[in-house]
Amino acid sequence: MEFIRIGDKLINLRKINETVRRILQLRSEGLSQQEVASKLSLDRGFISRLESLGNVRRGGRIGIVAFPVKNKAEFTALADRYGVEDRLILTNSERWQLIEGSSGVDFLHRVFTIIEQLRQCDIVLVFCSSKWCRLAAALLDNEVIMKEIGETPLSEDVYVDVAEIMSLLDSIASAEEDKK
Repeated sequence: MEFIRIGDKLINLRKINETVRRILQLRSEGLSQQEVASKLSLDRGFISRLESLGNVRRGGRIGIVAFPVKNKAEFTALADRYGVEDRLILTNSERWQLIEGSSGVDFLHRVFTIIEQLRQCDIVLVFCSSKWCRLAAALLDNEVIMKEIGETPLSEDVYVDVAEIMSLLDSIASAEEDKK
């Protein structure tokens, strides 16, 4: 265990860490700040300040659509790192499996579900062929930032520069900070 002495108090860092993790777990499960405070015998204001301290992004939901991409694992890791929850990142084979693995009605339902999910975002980054970029801009009523990764039709996976994705995500994060 790791302890820190502050004056006449001995502070247990493990206990603090476990309590913070418990608070955030309960909040992520949908409990209100007041419910968590009552459950753990804490002040609601403390929970609010704790969340503010660790806040990465407020409001502005970001979505990503990217296919067919060769470096899906890198793309997904970057989306995780920036807290991008709404995403459709596919390799070429996954794209065709999506189409071939369902009936026309099931496929259409899946596409409309994806569109509805992305319409909830404030900004959607689209990395696709020219045709799909234009279609995304037409179907989504939010801000769409497009990066064409090739001419339609793309039949093979395309490597997308991770530095370019990071630059876009950093500029979005900076714009969000400037709004505060």
